[in-house]
Amino acid sequence: MEERPSADQPTPLIKLVERIGHDSRLDALVERLSPFARRIADGPQSSVLRGDPLGHALHPMLTDLPIGFFTSSFMLDLVGGRRGRHASQTLIGIGLISLAPTAAAGLVDWDSLPDTPRRRAGAAHAAFNGAAGVLYLWSWWQRRQDHHLRGVGLGFAGATLASAAGFLGGNLAFAQRAGVGERGEPDAAADLEDDHALDGKIGG
Repeated sequence: MEERPSADQPTPLIKLVERIGHDSRLDALVERLSPFARRIADGPQSSVLRGDPLGHALHPMLTDLPIGFFTSSFMLDLVGGRRGRHASQTLIGIGLISLAPTAAAGLVDWDSLPDTPRRRAGAAHAAFNGAAGVLYLWSWWQRRQDHHLRGVGLGFAGATLASAAGFLGGNLAFAQRAGVGERGEPDAAADLEDDHALDGKIGG
């Protein structure tokens, strides 16, 4: 009988995230991003962007906006036909606008990360999202110039990069709890250790 992999054994995608966190070549990107993130984190809206009025991080909530707009555009490209072209272009435009506050909130959380591996992974997440944003902007412009098929192709490419960025961001936010311990709540690593200990007691 074939033995199932252990629940504690990392998947290939998780191993990839770990390699990104230990890739020193990303340090140059971290250094370039740090001053910009620091200016936003020290700005007058930093408390709102961090999510203090909500009691939890704002960035994961805001990501639903560009994801929703871009995904809706993707679906219209697939099934909307000619009548859906203008709506698809409009959705991409609104998605691009929503990227600004989403990125700002993400940079505020990233600025407070104390350890190098998560800062590297966060920088890669930002780079993927930035590249996806450029592709979506290019897609929007091509559609505006009536180059619809080219715009659709660029939109699909943007969606691919955004999906990769989303996996990195999801791992940071929910597996590594970026933006949790850094907001004055119990340390993320300590919480994870406590959770594992509790699971062991329950399972024992």
